Amino acid sequence: MNRMSAIIEREMRKFFRSPVLMIMSMMLPLVQLVILGNAFGGKIVNARVAVVDYDHGPEAVRVREEFAAIAANIRTFRTIDYSNEVQAREDVRTGKIDAAVIIPAQFSRRVYAQDAPRIGLVVDNTDQFTSGSLEVEMQSIVDALNAPVVAPRIVKNISLETVELYPYVAYMKFLLAGSISLAMYISVMIGGGMLYIDDKARGVHEGYLVTPITKLELVFGMNIAGAIKATLAGISITVIGSLMAGLGVIFHPVADLELLAMILVTAIAFNGMMFLLMVRVDDPLVPRAMFGVLNTLLFFPSGAIYPIAAFPPWLRAIAIVDPFTYCVHGFKAILLKDGGFAAIHYDLLFLFVFGVGTLLIATPLFKRTL
Repeated sequence: MNRMSAIIEREMRKFFRSPVLMIMSMMLPLVQLVILGNAFGGKIVNARVAVVDYDHGPEAVRVREEFAAIAANIRTFRTIDYSNEVQAREDVRTGKIDAAVIIPAQFSRRVYAQDAPRIGLVVDNTDQFTSGSLEVEMQSIVDALNAPVVAPRIVKNISLETVELYPYVAYMKFLLAGSISLAMYISVMIGGGMLYIDDKARGVHEGYLVTPITKLELVFGMNIAGAIKATLAGISITVIGSLMAGLGVIFHPVADLELLAMILVTAIAFNGMMFLLMVRVDDPLVPRAMFGVLNTLLFFPSGAIYPIAAFPPWLRAIAIVDPFTYCVHGFKAILLKDGGFAAIHYDLLFLFVFGVGTLLIATPLFKRTL
C-alpha cells in the first residue's frame, strides 16, 4: 500500500501543479451547461409570420383575432401583412420571415357553406423546432375556430387532463447530468489518458520498475489516482452546476450520498475504459486525435441532450453499451426526480462491473507493453 500510495501521490501532485489543466477539464462542461442550457429547450417567441388575406370576410377577421390574441399573450409569433402569396413564399424561403399563413378567397363563404374551408401554412421545415412550434399553435387556432357556436344536443365533453409528476424542468437542469458526466470524462481523458501516454513515452513507467514497485501496484496506483481526479471533477461540477441551475438537491444528505455513489462508480467506469483504450498506445498524439471522436461517439448517444427513444435502432444499440448512458440516467434520477437508490441501483451495478471488467482486461495488456 505504501508503494501504491507513492504512485498516487506523485500523480496527484502533477495534477494539482497544473491549475490550467484542472480548470480546462471543467471549463467545457460549464460553458456547455450555460450556453446550451439557455439556447435550447425554450419556447419560440416572436417568430415572424406573414398573413396573406385574400378573403377579408368575417371568418378571416376571426382568424386574425386569434393571431392577435397569441401575439398579445404567449407571443409565439407576430404577424406581418402581405398582399402577395408569391412574395410571402419567397421570404420564407430566404429566411426573412419564419412562416406564412394564406387565407384563400371565398374562405368565409366556404365556412358558412361547410364546404371544407382551408387555411394554408407555409413553413421552413429545415428548422424543425420552429416549424413544429408554429404548426402546433396553428392547429390550436384551427381547433378553436372549429368549436361550435351553439352546443349540440348531446355534448361530448371528452378532454385530456395531463398530470405532471415534477415541476417545470428547464433545459439547463435537464442538461446538468450530461455536463457532470462530460466533466468526469474530460478529467479522465486529459488528467489520465493523455498524461499516461506522455509518461509512457518519457520512460517514467520503466523507471518505476527499477524500484520495488510491481506492475500490478503500478496499474492500480495509476487507476486510483485517475479515479480520484475524476471524482474531484464530478463533485465540483455537481455543486457548481446545481447552484447555477437552481437545484437544491445538493442540500439533502441522502441525495448527497446517492450522488457520491454515482460519481465514484462513474469515475471507476470511465477510468477503466480509458485505461483499456490507451494501454497499448505509444504515440502521444493518438489520445489527442481520439478525444473528439470518443466525445461524439459516447456523449451524444447517451441521452444527455436528446432522448434515446428518438434514436434509430443502430444508435440505440450503441447507447446500451455506452457507460455515459447509465451515468446520465443515474444523475437525472437523483437531480431531477429524487428517485432514491431504487432508481439508480442498476446504473451503479453496470458502471461498477464495466469499470472493474475493463480494468481486468487492460491489466495483462499493460504488462505486455513493459
